[in-house]
Amino acid sequence: MTEVKICGVNSEAAFDAVVEAGADYLGFVFFKRSPRFVTAAEAANLSARYGGGPQRVGLFVQPDIAAIQAVRAELQLDVLQIYGDPALCREISEQTNLPVWRAVGVRQAEDLPTAIDAETGLVIEAAPPKDATRPGGNAVTFDWSILRGWQTPVPWLLAGGLSVENVAEAIRISNAPGVDVSSGVETAPGEKSAALIKQFVLNARNASRWVQ
Repeated sequence: MTEVKICGVNSEAAFDAVVEAGADYLGFVFFKRSPRFVTAAEAANLSARYGGGPQRVGLFVQPDIAAIQAVRAELQLDVLQIYGDPALCREISEQTNLPVWRAVGVRQAEDLPTAIDAETGLVIEAAPPKDATRPGGNAVTFDWSILRGWQTPVPWLLAGGLSVENVAEAIRISNAPGVDVSSGVETAPGEKSAALIKQFVLNARNASRWVQ
């Protein structure tokens, strides 16, 4: 069954909707340029609303270890999603002993990673546009067919521009074992819709993956 991550959770209503929809992962964004940014204290208060449910993923952009540890002092995270190179991911993995997912932006098949260092997972999305202010979360899709036949030793999620309308097609074309959405379940930047979250999870779960 396709795994689902809902990223950019920043309100009680959004948190409750993700839990109720049965998503596998719930993402908190610790990057101030994002409209979905939360502080460690805010994320901790939200996470405390429910003791189980989705695994908590902390998203960081080019962080130092101190920034990650400051968040962890207030909030238990299950996974770290990192925008950074493999060396940074290795350092973070060694210092935190947490699973590290590396976010990778791609434009063509040659951009897909073929070697894994310390990463335990990958998030594959479109490379950011030239005028982007964020490395990800830009609601941009790419040619999902380049993922056909791609081999990686770690689990991965497909991200970038996914929505209720296109997630099933994206899974069928890419054969993605998991999907990651943020703006695609929002009515405005940073404002999650409970109805869209529920429908996205349902559509992802019901999609049939592409078969070679």
